[in-house]
Amino acid sequence: MITLTPPTTANPYGLDEEQLALQEMVRDFAAREVKPLAAKIDEEETYPRETYDKMGELGLMGLPWPEEYGGAGASYMHYILAVEEISKVCGSTGLSYAAHVSLGSAPIYMFGTEDQRRRFLPALCSGKSVGSWALTEPQAGSDAARQETLAVREGDEYVLTGAKQFITNPPFSEACIVMAMTDKPAGNHGISSFIVPTDTLGFSVGKHEKKLGMRGSPTTEIVMRNCRIPASLRLGEEGTGFKQAMKTLDGGRISIGALALGIAQGAYEEALAYAKERVAFGQPIGKHQAVAHLVADMATQIHAARLLVYHAARLKDAGQDHTLAGAQAKLFASEVAMKVTTDAVQVLGGYGYLRDFPVERMMRDAKLCEIGEGTSQIQRLVIARNIGL
Repeated sequence: MITLTPPTTANPYGLDEEQLALQEMVRDFAAREVKPLAAKIDEEETYPRETYDKMGELGLMGLPWPEEYGGAGASYMHYILAVEEISKVCGSTGLSYAAHVSLGSAPIYMFGTEDQRRRFLPALCSGKSVGSWALTEPQAGSDAARQETLAVREGDEYVLTGAKQFITNPPFSEACIVMAMTDKPAGNHGISSFIVPTDTLGFSVGKHEKKLGMRGSPTTEIVMRNCRIPASLRLGEEGTGFKQAMKTLDGGRISIGALALGIAQGAYEEALAYAKERVAFGQPIGKHQAVAHLVADMATQIHAARLLVYHAARLKDAGQDHTLAGAQAKLFASEVAMKVTTDAVQVLGGYGYLRDFPVERMMRDAKLCEIGEGTSQIQRLVIARNIGL
């Protein structure tokens, strides 16, 4: 059963005292350390490595993992609140953080051996290493069975050969979790998962992608040429990689919902402030019905998205099935983010189209939320299957 703190006017989402304290702490950190860099890292396409060091010092990089592995031992809900607050001021930082925890760290905790956890999680939780996870290939996105990366067993080692595309964070990872075929004819049942140290001979970071948005979060190709790793770095049994990926994405989609939610909230706050200050025809433009209705819709859509995202996080914390809830949260919140940021640009008019104002960056950032970790179309497919269609 999910236990909630009764909602109040001051706390409408029923967050407990620890969650409220964490939310306030991350909000303050984001305002001081993340927001001042947001425009710069977007414009210059640079990665603020020092930010993640500071997040590690605050315990954010290992927020939901047990203290015995260097984590903070907090709930998934705490982590979702952190993603939201960071993304409110910088989508790029929110994306790299979400990928670090949900994709680059979670599989090691969920599927790793005790030795694997103790070897890799402390560096991830401290921020010394930033997590990365590699499934997608040039010809294999939603259709994972088409991937070509191979892992061939040779005695006590595996030899990996292939390339991955659209991977977040590899330049700053000590190890990357890689999906590879160990039994190609078996399709999805032939996919296995490996922890690949990035200093392994034959492993390299390839092309850095030039993107529409999220430009302060590195998206790269990784290449493996006869990359030889110990068999002890396989995650779980052979052939279980696809199941691991689906379980990983069930939680990861909630974090992308929180990423989208934060971006939408940031754009809404910019639009609301502008609507109160900008004067046209003798009064603030927010007093004109056309603008007022745009901003009212933003507030309503964000509220609905937050309820979905928080509900999915609470289900995960309660150990209940959250596949459907996570897909619904990710689908709705990402589409709300795209709508809200577009309308925020409209409220600001010509200023909204300028890089001097953050809403144009937020609009560019929001689009990835409808694509990454399963497109909106894939989310609808997941939802349909989970409601019996």
